[in-house]
Amino acid sequence: MPPSTDPTIPSPAASSTATTATASRDRPVALLLPGQGSQHPGMATGLYGHVPVFTAVMDEFFTLLRREGEELRRDWLSDSPRVSLDDASRAQPLLFAVGYALGRTLLDHGVRPAVLLGHSVGELAAAALAGVFDLADAAWLMSARSAALADTRPGGMLAVAARPEQLTALLGPGPGGADDRPVVGALNAPAQTVLSGLEPQLSAVEETLRDAGLTARRVPALQAFHCPALGKAADVFEAAFDAVSLRPPAIRIWSTRTARPVHAREATDGAFWAQQLVAPVLFWPALDDLLLHGDFTLVETGPGQGLSTLARRHPQVRARRSAVVPLLPPRAGADLPFFRTALAALPASGRRAPVARPVGT
Repeated sequence: MPPSTDPTIPSPAASSTATTATASRDRPVALLLPGQGSQHPGMATGLYGHVPVFTAVMDEFFTLLRREGEELRRDWLSDSPRVSLDDASRAQPLLFAVGYALGRTLLDHGVRPAVLLGHSVGELAAAALAGVFDLADAAWLMSARSAALADTRPGGMLAVAARPEQLTALLGPGPGGADDRPVVGALNAPAQTVLSGLEPQLSAVEETLRDAGLTARRVPALQAFHCPALGKAADVFEAAFDAVSLRPPAIRIWSTRTARPVHAREATDGAFWAQQLVAPVLFWPALDDLLLHGDFTLVETGPGQGLSTLARRHPQVRARRSAVVPLLPPRAGADLPFFRTALAALPASGRRAPVARPVGT
């Protein structure tokens, strides 16, 4: 996958147009919201100041974060950011904000998604779009998430062209035992597995994998997301939910933590969202389960085209039963015309479908 993807594996360059995804018949819309690894310099900045709802939502989010928000906006718009965009303090809140602001823009254009599916921090953007918490609470939570991750040990993520069972024998225990070794952090597609772990163990595993002839590449991340090593950070983040009012989702969320719809009892439990930091991302199982329930236009609602590239590999998409529409180009540039073309490609059903009732009990 391109460097602009969610944690995944190198692949041929994603399409730079949205026209190939235009639906031949109406389908309900499912938004795919990317997470860590999809960030890149200049992501979505071409919409800022030109798309009113997107701009207003981004500004509102930055304002809610106060001084932290001003620093975040400055680094987002800068050619030379003070803090690397790959660091959690930048990538995580910006990915949330861009995904949420794009979702709000689609709603303003009359697009009514039937389903939301978020990868990693994209699942928090999905929760906000579904009304589980409002933007003010989301700003509080994203600030708390960054603070919880600030003191974690250096780590990262490694995308490998292999199935999980192929990697088990190669991982081995770390210097501190089994709890110290990298683990499977994401299942992005068949034979596309992401490992997550602390340093220097992750680098040692990377060398072992390459010696074994496996293709591996680093995901743009400076923390070991979706790994038990972040257990303490997840507990700290969970405490932040005590100050937040949680509600059942008004739009169905297909969780990449459980690979099934989020129930109301889960949506209103802060631990469900916070402990996502240590749980593996089940993107492919979630997408597979979703497409077993129907045909959709899958709209990547965030920077890059990583999730679009993955989704295009699904048999239902390859058979043209479902379609894929990325909202932004693979890299920064021509954001505005690309977005307008993508919006025009969305099926009419996505503009008429009613908002789903809360899911589960």
